[in-house]
Amino acid sequence: MPPGTGQGGETHQTAGVGQPLLTSNQGLPVADNQNSLHGGYRGPTLLEDFLLREKITHFDHERIPERIVHARGSAAHGYFECLRDCSEWTTASFLSKPKKRTPVFTRFSTVAGGAGSVDTPRDVRGFAVKFYTDEGNFDLVGNNIPVFFIQDAIKFPDLIHAVKMEPDRGFPQAASAHDTFWDFVSLMPESLHMIMWAMSDRTIPRSLRMIDGFGVHTFRLVNAAGEWRFVKFHWRAGLGVESTTWDEAVKIAGADTDYHRRDLWEAIERGDFPTWELGLQVFDQATADSLPFDVLDPTKVIPEEIVPIEVVGRMVLDRNPSNFFAETEQVAFCPSHLVPGLDFSNDPLLQGRLHSYLDTQLSRLGTPNFHQLPINQARCPVANFQRDGQMQMQVPTGRVAYEPNSLGSRLPRESPERGFNSLPLEETGPKQRLRPESFADHYSQARLFFRSMTAPEQGHMINALAFELGKVETGAVRDRVLSHLVLVDETLAQAVADKLGVAAGSISAATPARTPQDLPPSPTLSQVASRAGGLKGRHLAMLVAEGADAELVSTTRQALEKARARVSVIAQKIEGVKLSDGSLLKADGALAGSPSCLFGAVIVLGGEEGMQPLLGHPAAQDFLRDAWRHLKAIGLDAAGQQLAQAAGIGNDDAVLMLSDRKTVARYLKVAAAGKHFAREGQPGTDV
Repeated sequence: MPPGTGQGGETHQTAGVGQPLLTSNQGLPVADNQNSLHGGYRGPTLLEDFLLREKITHFDHERIPERIVHARGSAAHGYFECLRDCSEWTTASFLSKPKKRTPVFTRFSTVAGGAGSVDTPRDVRGFAVKFYTDEGNFDLVGNNIPVFFIQDAIKFPDLIHAVKMEPDRGFPQAASAHDTFWDFVSLMPESLHMIMWAMSDRTIPRSLRMIDGFGVHTFRLVNAAGEWRFVKFHWRAGLGVESTTWDEAVKIAGADTDYHRRDLWEAIERGDFPTWELGLQVFDQATADSLPFDVLDPTKVIPEEIVPIEVVGRMVLDRNPSNFFAETEQVAFCPSHLVPGLDFSNDPLLQGRLHSYLDTQLSRLGTPNFHQLPINQARCPVANFQRDGQMQMQVPTGRVAYEPNSLGSRLPRESPERGFNSLPLEETGPKQRLRPESFADHYSQARLFFRSMTAPEQGHMINALAFELGKVETGAVRDRVLSHLVLVDETLAQAVADKLGVAAGSISAATPARTPQDLPPSPTLSQVASRAGGLKGRHLAMLVAEGADAELVSTTRQALEKARARVSVIAQKIEGVKLSDGSLLKADGALAGSPSCLFGAVIVLGGEEGMQPLLGHPAAQDFLRDAWRHLKAIGLDAAGQQLAQAAGIGNDDAVLMLSDRKTVARYLKVAAAGKHFAREGQPGTDV
């Protein structure tokens, strides 16, 4: 084991001569700041761990009232429909009967930025669903990525402090491209798998309607016989997963800071309701024991090739909030909110979250009665003897506020049969602050993820790492990160080093706590390889100039709308343009405020004379230059070709001439395939 590292490979920075000791707020010297206190080698986190509770409690109360993380969010109401009887696995009623519907409220969010930050930074997206079941509320609080940066909740304050604005200067906002974040990552090799996901296209999504969701942790399902199985939760977007390019995300941030929020709201308002399938990976202890990693480690995924995903339900979001503050801001999610038939695992990150989220809600909402706010209220009867407290919104009656009691009638009583019962699992082992050896492999799954990507996706990850590390001012931090990347994939490390100007052969590999393994690639991890295609839910733009062929405009628009795409007409002026037949085509946006980065694909139509004012117009040229750079399908009529020549864009299989119904159909097929990655590396595109 290398000096200064723990059994799990985490870095222990011990005090040297003249260095102050790390202490608690009470001055108690801290022996281990890397691991929470567990009961047994793989046992649960102990409530006794006062250092964990002090650290996380302080962290939870650092901001009032904005959420410390996931501050910028967008949400919607909807329902979950069960598609199969899951009683063989669980007694949870919302999974008990096909066609049974359960109301839900779902909130999507960025992680690092404040409530006033932009929608499109490179960042993980929160994906939290509150199920209002007939047995109480169940909160499935996850992300759009199935793993996390850290293994133990005691490191969560450190992670967020590292990625947030640096405390002396107050910047950068909503960005990980700075020294403190990468310094932390370089000293915590367990982060490497999550870093691969964070540097992938998953963290720059096209739309919140086009992200998957994951419960991240391993939970348990319990059936009526008391038999249990492990489970991982997966949300699959009905529209598929789609992302922007990095340059596109940056330009969207400038053009529309509320891009994702607006997109979700407008889709629901026009009746284009987003959907997700709920899938479960269900497996027993024997399967868990057979895997080359620990299922309690939140930095690991179980490839679908090993444990397939069983689709058990569908979520539909069909109603926008009536009031943003009362609902989206005041909704309180807690992983500790669950229902009979579900139970926790000993995942040490999950165990810490069970305390942290409740503590955070007490700080943010200022009262233990936050559950009485309408958005947080259970839809089933609630009865207990908890009374009073700040902002008590109910008027309890009677003299009894305790239990057991005999002074009242029809008072609530516990039910061993129907109530929640924790699994009576036995735990053995020493009380300790040490992660199990089974958590020590930090590179194999990072390698698996990178090698499961298509070539374009790998290129984007290389560019993202080079961009982020290029913002790091401290050379030692860059070198440490590169040394970790060597263990992930030498080609990846060298490609990043080349872009940074680091000399070939100067990178030395880090010393791993456990030698990385070559795991079989998992194509299902690639969003490009698994993209189904289609135009449903996509937003396309038609830039129309004066004198455009009215029949071609109508044919194109009708074909797009038949494919269930959303079409916006863009014109030089918001009043619109006159077409060849003298009719006025109203515009949905003016050119100056509707750059092509806001759309998934573009079309340019116009009359020869009407196109002339646009040929030298910078915004019109940028409309096509950016569409070309962002790998979009481009449709042009004869006049549109003139603008393409003026803009200096190239020509490939995704630049199509439009003249009639047949050519429009060909364009729709190309646009439905998504980004044209074969264009990358051509003049005017990113390499």
